[in-house]
Amino acid sequence: MSRVFGFAAVLTFMSVHSALAAGIDVELNQAKIVKLARPADTIVVGNPLIADASVQDASTIILTGKGFGVTNLVILDDQGNPIIDEQVTVSRQTASSVRIYRRAEVQTLSCTPYCESSYKSDAERISEAEIAAGQ
Repeated sequence: MSRVFGFAAVLTFMSVHSALAAGIDVELNQAKIVKLARPADTIVVGNPLIADASVQDASTIILTGKGFGVTNLVILDDQGNPIIDEQVTVSRQTASSVRIYRRAEVQTLSCTPYCESSYKSDAERISEAEIAAGQ
């Protein structure tokens, strides 16, 4: 069976594919809107401690960075065909944060514009505990 796509549909697919070719970068505790070329049926996040995906509508997904690391996002249409199968990297906004290391204790400060203790997700606390245990 062959499918014929209009020029606009091909451009939409190409722009979504090009934007996602290098993976999806999300900052910790921030959300990113992911627009889909066609409606989604199934959404899977490899590690929900790193990122979370919520459905805005059939063609719009909100991806939220919950913990540091790399996971993947798989979105399938109603036929089981992949719409997106991409790596998701969650990192810290480095321009406005500072980490202070006191032996095994780590404190993260958000400096926007004054340095104050910032919110830490459960995944960040677990990661820091694992790092401290390994030392």
